[in-house]
Amino acid sequence: MRILITGATGLVGSAIVEQCHKNDIAVNYLTTSKSKITSEPKFQGYYWNPDKGEIDLECFNGVSAIINLAGATISKRWTSSYKKKIVSSRVNSLRTLHTALGKVDSNEITSFVSASAIGRYPHSLSKFYTEEETEIDDSFLGEVVDVWESETDKFSSFGFNVAKVRIGLVMSCQGGALPEMAKPIKNYVGAAFGSGQQWQSWVHISDLARIFVFVVAYNLEGVYNGVGPNPVTNTKLIKEIAKVLDRPVVLPNIPQLVMKIILGKMSYLLFASQRVSCKKIEEEGFNFVYPNVCVALEAIYSSKECSKSSGLGALSKEYVS
Repeated sequence: MRILITGATGLVGSAIVEQCHKNDIAVNYLTTSKSKITSEPKFQGYYWNPDKGEIDLECFNGVSAIINLAGATISKRWTSSYKKKIVSSRVNSLRTLHTALGKVDSNEITSFVSASAIGRYPHSLSKFYTEEETEIDDSFLGEVVDVWESETDKFSSFGFNVAKVRIGLVMSCQGGALPEMAKPIKNYVGAAFGSGQQWQSWVHISDLARIFVFVVAYNLEGVYNGVGPNPVTNTKLIKEIAKVLDRPVVLPNIPQLVMKIILGKMSYLLFASQRVSCKKIEEEGFNFVYPNVCVALEAIYSSKECSKSSGLGALSKEYVS
Protein backbone atom coordinates (compact mmCIF):
# COMPACT_ATOMS: atom_id res chain seq x y z
CA MET A 1 0.00 0.00 0.00
CA ARG A 2 1.17 3.55 -0.75
CA ILE A 3 -0.35 6.78 0.63
CA LEU A 4 0.12 10.31 -0.67
CA ILE A 5 0.43 12.81 2.19
CA THR A 6 0.42 16.59 2.06
CA GLY A 7 1.99 18.28 5.10
CA ALA A 8 4.01 15.12 5.78
CA THR A 9 6.96 17.01 7.26
CA GLY A 10 4.86 18.85 9.85
CA LEU A 11 4.07 17.79 13.41
CA VAL A 12 1.05 15.61 12.66
CA GLY A 13 2.34 14.55 9.24
CA SER A 14 5.61 13.24 10.66
CA ALA A 15 3.68 11.15 13.20
CA ILE A 16 1.47 9.73 10.45
CA VAL A 17 4.51 8.85 8.34
CA GLU A 18 5.96 7.03 11.36
CA GLN A 19 2.73 5.05 11.79
CA CYS A 20 2.66 4.24 8.06
CA HIS A 21 6.17 2.86 8.13
CA LYS A 22 5.38 0.82 11.27
CA ASN A 23 2.56 -0.78 9.28
CA ASP A 24 4.71 -1.31 6.16
CA ILE A 25 2.85 1.39 4.23
CA ALA A 26 4.90 3.36 1.70
CA VAL A 27 4.54 7.14 1.54
CA ASN A 28 4.62 9.66 -1.28
CA TYR A 29 4.61 13.22 0.02
CA LEU A 30 4.22 16.70 -1.41
CA THR A 31 6.41 19.56 -0.24
CA THR A 32 6.77 23.22 -1.19
CA SER A 33 10.50 23.01 -0.44
CA LYS A 34 12.64 21.27 -3.04
CA SER A 35 15.37 20.83 -0.42
CA LYS A 36 13.02 18.54 1.55
CA ILE A 37 12.57 16.11 -1.32
CA THR A 38 14.04 12.68 -0.60
CA SER A 39 13.96 9.59 -2.76
CA GLU A 40 13.67 6.32 -0.90
CA PRO A 41 11.67 3.17 -1.73
CA LYS A 42 9.05 3.88 0.96
CA PHE A 43 9.41 7.65 1.29
CA GLN A 44 9.33 9.56 -1.97
CA GLY A 45 8.97 13.33 -2.15
CA TYR A 46 7.46 15.48 -4.88
CA TYR A 47 7.32 19.25 -5.36
CA TRP A 48 4.18 21.34 -5.45
CA ASN A 49 3.21 25.00 -5.13
CA PRO A 50 -0.51 25.24 -4.26
CA ASP A 51 -0.50 29.05 -4.44
CA LYS A 52 0.35 28.72 -8.14
CA GLY A 53 -1.57 25.51 -8.72
CA GLU A 54 1.64 23.63 -9.50
CA ILE A 55 2.01 19.92 -8.70
CA ASP A 56 4.13 17.02 -9.92
CA LEU A 57 1.56 14.53 -11.21
CA GLU A 58 4.06 11.71 -10.61
CA CYS A 59 3.10 11.99 -6.93
CA PHE A 60 0.02 9.85 -7.61
CA ASN A 61 2.03 6.87 -8.90
CA GLY A 62 1.06 3.70 -7.04
CA VAL A 63 -1.12 5.63 -4.59
CA SER A 64 -4.32 4.08 -3.22
CA ALA A 65 -5.13 6.74 -0.58
CA ILE A 66 -4.52 10.43 0.06
CA ILE A 67 -4.17 12.21 3.42
CA ASN A 68 -4.38 16.00 3.25
CA LEU A 69 -2.88 18.01 6.13
CA ALA A 70 -1.79 21.13 4.25
CA GLY A 71 -2.52 24.52 5.77
CA ALA A 72 -0.76 27.39 7.52
CA THR A 73 -0.68 27.18 11.32
CA ILE A 74 -3.41 29.01 13.22
CA SER A 75 -1.05 29.53 16.18
CA LYS A 76 0.26 32.85 14.90
CA ARG A 77 -1.06 36.37 15.37
CA TRP A 78 -4.20 36.81 13.28
CA THR A 79 -3.37 39.93 11.29
CA SER A 80 -5.58 40.65 8.30
CA SER A 81 -2.93 39.38 5.91
CA TYR A 82 -2.22 36.23 7.92
CA LYS A 83 -5.92 35.40 8.23
CA LYS A 84 -6.07 35.40 4.43
CA LYS A 85 -3.07 33.04 4.36
CA ILE A 86 -4.73 30.64 6.82
CA VAL A 87 -7.73 30.34 4.49
CA SER A 88 -5.91 30.41 1.14
CA SER A 89 -3.32 27.80 2.17
CA ARG A 90 -6.12 25.32 2.86
CA VAL A 91 -8.30 26.19 -0.12
CA ASN A 92 -5.44 26.33 -2.65
CA SER A 93 -4.01 23.00 -1.48
CA LEU A 94 -7.32 21.23 -1.90
CA ARG A 95 -8.10 22.86 -5.23
CA THR A 96 -4.65 21.97 -6.59
CA LEU A 97 -5.18 18.34 -5.57
CA HIS A 98 -8.69 18.30 -7.03
CA THR A 99 -7.54 19.69 -10.38
CA ALA A 100 -4.60 17.30 -10.51
CA LEU A 101 -6.78 14.27 -9.80
CA GLY A 102 -8.89 15.24 -12.78
CA LYS A 103 -5.81 14.87 -14.99
CA VAL A 104 -4.77 11.39 -13.88
CA ASP A 105 -6.33 7.95 -13.60
CA SER A 106 -7.75 7.95 -10.05
CA ASN A 107 -9.41 4.54 -10.27
CA GLU A 108 -6.85 2.95 -7.96
CA ILE A 109 -7.51 5.53 -5.21
CA THR A 110 -10.06 4.30 -2.66
CA SER A 111 -9.76 6.86 0.15
CA PHE A 112 -9.29 10.61 0.58
CA VAL A 113 -8.91 11.87 4.17
CA SER A 114 -8.53 15.55 5.01
CA ALA A 115 -7.69 17.23 8.27
CA SER A 116 -10.23 19.58 9.79
CA ALA A 117 -10.63 21.04 13.28
CA ILE A 118 -13.01 20.95 16.24
CA GLY A 119 -12.96 24.76 16.08
CA ARG A 120 -16.04 24.30 13.90
CA TYR A 121 -18.13 23.55 16.99
CA PRO A 122 -19.65 26.54 18.81
CA HIS A 123 -18.10 27.70 22.08
CA SER A 124 -20.02 26.11 24.95
CA LEU A 125 -19.34 25.16 28.56
CA SER A 126 -22.24 22.71 28.67
CA LYS A 127 -22.73 21.01 25.30
CA PHE A 128 -21.11 17.69 24.36
CA TYR A 129 -20.53 17.73 20.61
CA THR A 130 -20.77 14.81 18.20
CA GLU A 131 -20.19 14.81 14.46
CA GLU A 132 -23.96 15.26 14.02
CA GLU A 133 -23.76 18.92 15.11
CA THR A 134 -24.65 21.30 12.27
CA GLU A 135 -24.21 24.67 14.00
CA ILE A 136 -20.90 26.42 13.27
CA ASP A 137 -18.96 28.57 15.72
CA ASP A 138 -19.38 32.30 15.12
CA SER A 139 -15.65 33.01 14.98
CA PHE A 140 -12.84 33.27 12.45
CA LEU A 141 -11.82 29.69 13.20
CA GLY A 142 -15.38 28.49 12.64
CA GLU A 143 -15.36 30.24 9.26
CA VAL A 144 -12.01 28.66 8.34
CA VAL A 145 -13.19 25.14 9.12
CA ASP A 146 -16.45 25.65 7.24
CA VAL A 147 -14.59 26.73 4.09
CA TRP A 148 -12.00 23.96 4.58
CA GLU A 149 -14.64 21.23 4.83
CA SER A 150 -16.67 22.61 1.93
CA GLU A 151 -13.61 22.30 -0.32
CA THR A 152 -13.01 18.76 0.94
CA ASP A 153 -16.59 17.76 0.15
CA LYS A 154 -15.96 18.52 -3.55
CA PHE A 155 -13.80 15.39 -3.75
CA SER A 156 -16.98 13.32 -3.52
CA SER A 157 -17.24 13.82 -7.30
CA PHE A 158 -14.53 11.18 -7.67
CA GLY A 159 -15.10 7.48 -7.15
CA PHE A 160 -13.40 7.16 -3.75
CA ASN A 161 -14.59 7.62 -0.18
CA VAL A 162 -14.04 11.03 1.43
CA ALA A 163 -13.49 11.51 5.16
CA LYS A 164 -12.68 14.45 7.44
CA VAL A 165 -10.90 14.24 10.79
CA ARG A 166 -11.68 17.17 13.09
CA ILE A 167 -8.51 17.55 15.13
CA GLY A 168 -8.51 18.72 18.74
CA LEU A 169 -5.66 19.94 20.96
CA VAL A 170 -2.67 17.83 19.88
CA MET A 171 -0.46 16.70 22.75
CA SER A 172 3.22 16.45 21.81
CA CYS A 173 6.45 17.88 23.18
CA GLN A 174 7.76 18.31 19.63
CA GLY A 175 5.42 21.18 18.74
CA GLY A 176 1.85 22.43 18.85
CA ALA A 177 0.19 23.85 21.95
CA LEU A 178 1.72 21.73 24.73
CA PRO A 179 5.27 23.19 24.74
CA GLU A 180 3.81 26.70 24.85
CA MET A 181 1.48 25.77 27.71
CA ALA A 182 4.32 24.06 29.58
CA LYS A 183 6.82 26.89 29.20
CA PRO A 184 5.37 29.25 31.87
CA ILE A 185 4.68 26.28 34.15
CA LYS A 186 8.35 25.23 33.96
CA ASN A 187 9.27 28.80 34.90
CA TYR A 188 6.92 28.79 37.91
CA VAL A 189 4.47 31.28 36.35
CA GLY A 190 1.85 28.84 35.06
CA ALA A 191 -1.85 29.64 35.46
CA ALA A 192 -5.21 28.74 33.97
CA PHE A 193 -6.85 31.08 31.47
CA GLY A 194 -10.02 33.01 32.23
CA SER A 195 -12.44 30.98 34.34
CA GLY A 196 -10.43 27.84 33.60
CA GLN A 197 -13.73 26.03 33.05
CA GLN A 198 -13.50 25.97 29.24
CA TRP A 199 -13.34 22.44 27.87
CA GLN A 200 -10.28 21.33 25.95
CA SER A 201 -10.66 18.22 23.84
CA TRP A 202 -7.15 16.88 23.46
CA VAL A 203 -5.50 13.90 21.74
CA HIS A 204 -2.07 12.31 22.06
CA ILE A 205 -0.25 12.77 18.76
CA SER A 206 0.37 9.06 18.24
CA ASP A 207 -3.34 8.29 18.75
CA LEU A 208 -4.20 11.02 16.24
CA ALA A 209 -1.77 9.59 13.70
CA ARG A 210 -3.29 6.14 14.27
CA ILE A 211 -6.79 7.57 13.66
CA PHE A 212 -5.76 8.84 10.20
CA VAL A 213 -4.19 5.50 9.27
CA PHE A 214 -7.23 3.68 10.69
CA VAL A 215 -9.65 5.73 8.57
CA VAL A 216 -7.59 4.92 5.48
CA ALA A 217 -7.14 1.23 6.32
CA TYR A 218 -10.86 0.67 6.83
CA ASN A 219 -11.86 3.01 4.01
CA LEU A 220 -14.17 5.03 6.25
CA GLU A 221 -16.12 8.02 5.00
CA GLY A 222 -17.78 11.01 6.63
CA VAL A 223 -16.70 13.08 9.62
CA TYR A 224 -14.75 11.78 12.61
CA ASN A 225 -13.59 13.72 15.65
CA GLY A 226 -9.84 13.39 16.20
CA VAL A 227 -9.94 13.73 19.99
CA GLY A 228 -9.38 11.45 22.97
CA PRO A 229 -12.16 9.95 25.12
CA ASN A 230 -11.83 12.28 28.11
CA PRO A 231 -11.85 16.05 27.53
CA VAL A 232 -10.66 18.18 30.47
CA THR A 233 -11.13 21.74 31.61
CA ASN A 234 -8.30 24.21 31.15
CA THR A 235 -7.75 24.26 34.93
CA LYS A 236 -7.45 20.47 35.01
CA LEU A 237 -5.04 20.43 32.07
CA ILE A 238 -2.78 23.09 33.59
CA LYS A 239 -2.71 21.21 36.91
CA GLU A 240 -1.86 17.90 35.20
CA ILE A 241 0.96 19.50 33.20
CA ALA A 242 2.29 21.05 36.39
CA LYS A 243 2.05 17.71 38.18
CA VAL A 244 4.08 15.82 35.61
CA LEU A 245 6.65 18.64 35.48
CA ASP A 246 6.76 18.77 39.29
CA ARG A 247 5.93 22.47 39.43
CA PRO A 248 3.39 24.34 41.58
CA VAL A 249 0.55 26.42 40.15
CA VAL A 250 0.07 29.27 42.59
CA LEU A 251 -0.76 32.29 40.43
CA PRO A 252 -4.35 33.49 39.86
CA ASN A 253 -6.04 32.77 36.55
CA ILE A 254 -5.03 35.01 33.65
CA PRO A 255 -7.87 37.32 32.52
CA GLN A 256 -9.01 37.13 28.90
CA LEU A 257 -8.37 40.86 28.39
CA VAL A 258 -4.69 40.44 29.26
CA MET A 259 -4.20 37.69 26.67
CA LYS A 260 -6.10 39.67 24.05
CA ILE A 261 -3.67 42.55 24.54
CA ILE A 262 -0.73 40.15 24.18
CA LEU A 263 -1.97 37.89 21.38
CA GLY A 264 -4.73 39.87 19.71
CA LYS A 265 -7.69 37.99 18.22
CA MET A 266 -5.72 34.74 18.26
CA SER A 267 -6.22 34.69 22.04
CA TYR A 268 -9.67 33.25 21.25
CA LEU A 269 -7.96 29.86 20.97
CA LEU A 270 -7.15 29.89 24.69
CA PHE A 271 -10.69 30.57 25.84
CA ALA A 272 -12.85 28.67 23.34
CA SER A 273 -14.65 25.72 24.93
CA GLN A 274 -15.47 22.63 22.88
CA ARG A 275 -16.27 19.37 24.67
CA VAL A 276 -16.15 16.84 21.87
CA SER A 277 -17.01 13.14 21.62
CA CYS A 278 -14.85 10.45 20.01
CA LYS A 279 -17.54 7.77 20.29
CA LYS A 280 -18.04 7.50 16.51
CA ILE A 281 -14.46 6.42 15.75
CA GLU A 282 -14.49 4.08 18.76
CA GLU A 283 -17.66 2.42 17.45
CA GLU A 284 -15.74 1.67 14.25
CA GLY A 285 -13.29 -0.36 16.37
CA PHE A 286 -10.56 2.18 17.12
CA ASN A 287 -8.87 1.85 20.52
CA PHE A 288 -7.00 4.70 22.19
CA VAL A 289 -3.59 3.98 23.71
CA TYR A 290 -3.81 7.20 25.75
CA PRO A 291 -7.41 7.67 26.95
CA ASN A 292 -6.59 9.93 29.92
CA VAL A 293 -4.62 13.16 29.99
CA CYS A 294 -2.45 12.10 32.95
CA VAL A 295 -1.43 8.93 31.09
CA ALA A 296 -0.71 10.93 27.93
CA LEU A 297 1.40 13.54 29.71
CA GLU A 298 3.41 10.93 31.62
CA ALA A 299 4.19 9.17 28.33
CA ILE A 300 5.11 12.39 26.57
CA TYR A 301 7.44 13.74 29.25
CA SER A 302 9.07 10.38 29.96
CA SER A 303 10.19 10.03 26.33
CA LYS A 304 13.88 10.58 25.63
CA GLU A 305 13.21 13.43 23.20
CA CYS A 306 11.19 15.42 25.71
CA SER A 307 13.60 14.75 28.57
CA LYS A 308 16.44 16.16 26.50
CA SER A 309 14.55 19.23 25.35
CA SER A 310 13.11 20.02 28.77
CA GLY A 311 16.19 19.30 30.81
CA LEU A 312 13.96 17.57 33.34
CA GLY A 313 15.77 14.25 33.25
CA ALA A 314 14.05 10.90 33.15
CA LEU A 315 10.56 10.58 34.55
CA SER A 316 8.54 7.47 35.26
CA LYS A 317 8.42 5.01 32.32
CA GLU A 318 5.22 3.39 33.56
CA TYR A 319 3.00 4.64 30.77
CA VAL A 320 5.38 4.39 27.83
CA SER A 321 4.00 2.05 25.16
